[in-house]
Amino acid sequence: MIRLVLVDDQHLIRQGLKALLELEPDLQVVGEAENGQAAMQLLQTLQPDVVLMDVRMPVMDGVAATREITQHFPEIKVLVLTTFDNHEYVAAALRNGAMGYLLKDTPSEELAAAIRAVYKGYTQLGPGLVEKIIAKVPEPLAITPTGWGELTPREREVLRLIAAGESNREIAQTLHISEGTVKNHVTSILHRLSLRDRTQAAIFANSFLHHLDPNIKS
Repeated sequence: MIRLVLVDDQHLIRQGLKALLELEPDLQVVGEAENGQAAMQLLQTLQPDVVLMDVRMPVMDGVAATREITQHFPEIKVLVLTTFDNHEYVAAALRNGAMGYLLKDTPSEELAAAIRAVYKGYTQLGPGLVEKIIAKVPEPLAITPTGWGELTPREREVLRLIAAGESNREIAQTLHISEGTVKNHVTSILHRLSLRDRTQAAIFANSFLHHLDPNIKS
């Protein structure tokens, strides 16, 4: 059972979310809070697995609350659920430790799937949000980052396909290798480049790959 805390300043939103999520047999809402400060007071006692966090709230907003949760309760995953798709909010939330960022118009079954993925440690971003972040990234200097030279040609090819949005299964089919081998390459890429997850790898590749190796086109 995945234990959830809902943090949103609108009571009706919390009620609606609770009703929808508790239709899922493996999800349980164990607490609610109207702002980040109230959420922090609940977490010590409730010890949920995942917090669904709004962004704009009085007293303590979602970004500040995410930072506090990450620092004081690192085992608790934060999934932002909001109406705001501003790139600054997205970047700030991820920078402060959120494992995902979805909009409130996300279908309930997709939200449930995202909660399960975040619970397992995967990053989840709503459609179009990666592009919003990338569009605001300044043009990088043509400086090779630490770890790039350690990537094998195959790992660079996998990174290019990650940047193109392909899943592990699609990469395996494209390169005619097993999905397990792809997972091993992804793990190696993240380690060598000191990246946290596939989302960071995609952002890195889209922002820097062309500068680092003109022969590889994302």
